[in-house]
Amino acid sequence: MVLGACATWSLITAAVHGGRPEGVLLAVLAVAAGYAAGRICGAILPVAVFCAAALAGVGLTAAAPHLSAGPEIASPLGHAGATAAVLALSTGAACCAAWAVRAPVPRLLLRLLAAGIVVTAAVLGSASGCVACAAVLLCSLAADRMRDHRGTAFAGLVLAAAVVTGLTWAVAGRAVPEGLAVSLEGQLTRQRIELWRDALHMAHRDAALGVGPGRFGELSTTAAQTLLPDGKPHSAPLQQAAEQGAVGVVLLAAAFCWLLYTLWRSPRSTPVVLTAGAALTALAAIAAVGNALSFTTVSVGAGLLAGLATARPLSDGPPGHETPQEPRPWGEEPVP
Repeated sequence: MVLGACATWSLITAAVHGGRPEGVLLAVLAVAAGYAAGRICGAILPVAVFCAAALAGVGLTAAAPHLSAGPEIASPLGHAGATAAVLALSTGAACCAAWAVRAPVPRLLLRLLAAGIVVTAAVLGSASGCVACAAVLLCSLAADRMRDHRGTAFAGLVLAAAVVTGLTWAVAGRAVPEGLAVSLEGQLTRQRIELWRDALHMAHRDAALGVGPGRFGELSTTAAQTLLPDGKPHSAPLQQAAEQGAVGVVLLAAAFCWLLYTLWRSPRSTPVVLTAGAALTALAAIAAVGNALSFTTVSVGAGLLAGLATARPLSDGPPGHETPQEPRPWGEEPVP
């Protein structure tokens, strides 16, 4: 229902303003397809697909670091956000696989794989990816202590995503102290912040419907002055606010909360679902300050990880696989 509402609203706003909803529709389809594939594959091979997803993500970023055939854009406005997002999701998949096995040696090897992804991010020059991957790994290691506090942990993840989004909005609205603003401008670049301010101005101009999906690049003065513009404000919440209004922002937040809700209700063990939740929260933070969600690879990866972490294995599988299933929250027994 949430994804359907996202697709429907993009069509409505596009019809009103003559926008191009194809990008939104493709992203919705990518998340849905990834989630469905994750549920199916995770039920059949609950551990192996986690490993395959982690290795595929690392291989993809190493072999095609730009993740797109589009024009090269100067860092940090280019493809760095997508690279960081894919590596964070890969780290989450490796850590989930580590928690999904019971044998100590495979678990150790999988955690070494996750640590290797952190190093890979550093080698590829992705500072944000290195930080995001390290955060996912640390959250995964701490997840075992939250077995009895699954709901509290997910509330913390929602709060973390909200803080990053709120800070982005505050920077765009010149609502942060001058010293902090100067420091953030040095990290984010003046061009990115000006794009955010253009997006906020568009959102204020038409708070209900926005300017229409895909029209930010046409109306942004900062994008028009950029040598190689990509037509994005490099912030998913601000892009939704500018192009689809307040309803678009609410739907984007609802999609993120839906993913975390499915993980919270998952029959998989708490460390597995919290690790996947941490990876998706890292993706949300990256998307709040970059254009990661503009890449189909990232959308598919997010849906795939959520699907794998919520899949109910069809059988216990061979020794070494995770067999005990935790009861659902609220004390409900899993439905056969």
